[in-house]
Amino acid sequence: MAAARKLKHMVASQPGFLSLKSSDPTSGVSSRRKRVSKNKKKNWNKHSDIRDVEDFLEDIRHQERTTGGLLAEKSDDNLFFLDVGEQQQKDDHKASEQVKDKKKKGKSQRPLRIDLILQHDSLVPPIKDVLAYQQPNAKKLRHRLKRLEHLAAKGVIPRTQRKALNRQISNTTPKKAVTEANNNPKREYYDIWGLESKNTADPWYLQQTGKKPVKRPEKLNEKPSILPAVEVIAPGGSYNPDFFSHQALLQEAHNVEVKKKKVKDKINRQLSVKKADKATQETVFHEEVEGLVEEDEDEEMPAVGEEEGGGVGGGIALAEKKTEKQRKKEKAAKMKEQQRLAEKYQTSKRQQLFQFRSIKDTIKQQEKRTAARQEKRKAKMEAEKSQPRRLGKLKFHPEDLEIKLSDELTSSLRQLKPEGSILKDRFKSLQKRNLIEPRERAKFKRKYKLKYAEKRAFKAIT
Repeated sequence: MAAARKLKHMVASQPGFLSLKSSDPTSGVSSRRKRVSKNKKKNWNKHSDIRDVEDFLEDIRHQERTTGGLLAEKSDDNLFFLDVGEQQQKDDHKASEQVKDKKKKGKSQRPLRIDLILQHDSLVPPIKDVLAYQQPNAKKLRHRLKRLEHLAAKGVIPRTQRKALNRQISNTTPKKAVTEANNNPKREYYDIWGLESKNTADPWYLQQTGKKPVKRPEKLNEKPSILPAVEVIAPGGSYNPDFFSHQALLQEAHNVEVKKKKVKDKINRQLSVKKADKATQETVFHEEVEGLVEEDEDEEMPAVGEEEGGGVGGGIALAEKKTEKQRKKEKAAKMKEQQRLAEKYQTSKRQQLFQFRSIKDTIKQQEKRTAARQEKRKAKMEAEKSQPRRLGKLKFHPEDLEIKLSDELTSSLRQLKPEGSILKDRFKSLQKRNLIEPRERAKFKRKYKLKYAEKRAFKAIT
């Protein structure tokens, strides 16, 4: 069997051998139609013949590329031309040759090969870029334009336009003269070393010569306090004062000392121990024996849960369920109460119509009280201008009055003993006028404790 198959294969491979089977490739295909299930989507394109549709679409695309559209939609003038004869064609040919001769004399107008390759030969228009026509917030802008047109029809000017008009009016107001730039070639040249007198009011001259002062801020013109820099002492502080002036100054110093003593006594009273709070022998004895003696408890504590009401939970009252009649009755009473309050409110409103005079008097009194409070507040602010403010963590304490007692008065300046310090007085004046904050002398505080070491050298032994 195998030898017969091999012989058959060798005979078929000979060049002059003619097969009995047909050479038509379609003859080997069975004439029976292949049965394919069309209820599955994957078999639609696989086993469907769409070559006629593709040929039709390719023909349409070819017409669009070559003619710019379908031939069926073209007019007769675009598809046909009028033949006028050979003589007219010859005249047109000569005219074209003359034009070509003129072009040859000048520069060649023939495009380059690379330009012809890159030239767009399709008559199909490019695809429209949708993103190029999109505008952000287009719907919002359309609504805004409609609203502006509606307002313009009514004669109403929008707020933005009103602001723009106000800015234009403000820009028309005259502005201050601005100094011109240094690189202005039309600026007049000033010789600062020249002997000729110049106009000193010119801002450019003042700026170049360094005579124009720096603009001082308005805040620096305000004084932090209305107190004078140097306060004059009262007449009683003179070396030879009048009796009454000296007594008035003594009374002022006495009042200051009395206030200090009151503050000190108040602190002592708060820190002192009352006699009732002091421990006695009896209280000490009770504290010592407390907890050592047990007291007899005759009365027994009642058991947990036992109350007058009876057993456990006797004091808990369960709310009974209301009937429909009770609910309707409560609802009617509630509505009646609301109606009564509403009528009362309306009545009070109507009564206010006859109280205009009293309401007017009440408003006048309220305005008077408000004006009085404003005046009081202004007076307080004016008084605070002469008082030192709290600028730091420390409070300002005025210096003690420099005063001589009656037995220390002298009859001449030679015998007068000086008091106080000028430097300290100026320092306190700066604090009082809110120029610097109150301060205290820095206290020395050792960071580490001192260590004492005992030396055991023989030189230390005496």
